[in-house]
Amino acid sequence: MNTDDVWRLVDEARSELDEEARADADAVAARMTALLSRRTPAEIVAFAQPLWDVLTASYRADLWAAAYVINGGASDDGFDYFRGWLVAQGEEVYGRAVADPDSLAGLPAVERAHAQGEDIEGADVLSVAWNAHIAVTGEELPDGAFTIRHPRLDPDWDFDFDDKDEMRRRLPRLTDLFYG
Repeated sequence: MNTDDVWRLVDEARSELDEEARADADAVAARMTALLSRRTPAEIVAFAQPLWDVLTASYRADLWAAAYVINGGASDDGFDYFRGWLVAQGEEVYGRAVADPDSLAGLPAVERAHAQGEDIEGADVLSVAWNAHIAVTGEELPDGAFTIRHPRLDPDWDFDFDDKDEMRRRLPRLTDLFYG
């Protein structure tokens, strides 16, 4: 399995949901889990690493800053959950956000979350392979099924994310939406 398989599964899961459910990362994750559960245990285990490769590729300081603005803060776990949500949005949205985190300001889901005062998160996406493996075998993923090696964060983004002036300079669209 590779990252293309991850995106195919995300696309298939999203295509089987109505518009409202597609906006819910946990609903997308549940559908991904159900679809992955149709595969063999070996295929499920093989899916875990590419999923984490996709998640790891979005481990970026500029995207963390965007998550911080959107969710009013972002702990380590909170950023993981945010990246899970991002994966559930599909490859196109994910790619745009990784290339330009400020582009998230134009997403209806982000605008809706802001209007409703909700956090953007998708914790269940992180455990799709885990949950599918349990559903099929009754057992957890085997040890070593995947590794997580986060890249070094860009030191140019090593500043206090509570510095609204700096955030406005770096993420003007998001800060305009969330800070006014």
